[in-house]
Amino acid sequence: MNVKQPSELTDQELLNEVNSIKTSGITHALFIGVMFGIIIFSIWKNTIGLFTLIPLFLIYKLLDKSKRKQALELELKARNLS
Repeated sequence: MNVKQPSELTDQELLNEVNSIKTSGITHALFIGVMFGIIIFSIWKNTIGLFTLIPLFLIYKLLDKSKRKQALELELKARNLS
């Protein structure tokens, strides 16, 4: 899947992308909280391994999406669309 840079998107594509990311923010926060809980439980049970690494990877991926959201919002301000 080829992801376009925010500067390459048209105005309508940019607005659609920002709206889709805004609606998923609460869900991402919930998933990150659950994954932190899994990590804490794993450390509490003294089993640091794959059960700990998978949530860390998923948290990284979700935080990477928030960086994309920031880039999209900067592009919105640059185009005076917000």
